[in-house]
Amino acid sequence: MADKVAFELVSPDRLLMSVEADAVAMPGMEGDFGVLPGHAPLISALRAGVIEVEGAGDAPDRIYIAGGFAEVAADRLVVLAEEAVVVADMDRADLDQRVQDANDELSSAEEGEERRLAEGKIAALQELLGGAR
Repeated sequence: MADKVAFELVSPDRLLMSVEADAVAMPGMEGDFGVLPGHAPLISALRAGVIEVEGAGDAPDRIYIAGGFAEVAADRLVVLAEEAVVVADMDRADLDQRVQDANDELSSAEEGEERRLAEGKIAALQELLGGAR
């Protein structure tokens, strides 16, 4: 069994990160989950939240995603994110704007899944606001 998992983070327009990591934790639609080397294969929808990368050297260790999908194999993890931003690069003004945009999404969201996703995005951003500079 490998001692690292190959992690790739991809946005709609480019590859954002490609590293070897000890572990990666992410916000699954049914709850947070972690991926270690040797993980069973799976595909999962991701909700808005923070991906935490452990043991990847100088690579960013916390990345906010606005949702997406994860494909896991025993030695590889690929995340296709709707949007991804390194948490350390976000400041209070950026987070405030993202919360406002998410509130706008919520006000125009239909009942059901669309509304639940918008509420989840707001909650994830407000959690980041608690630790913002």
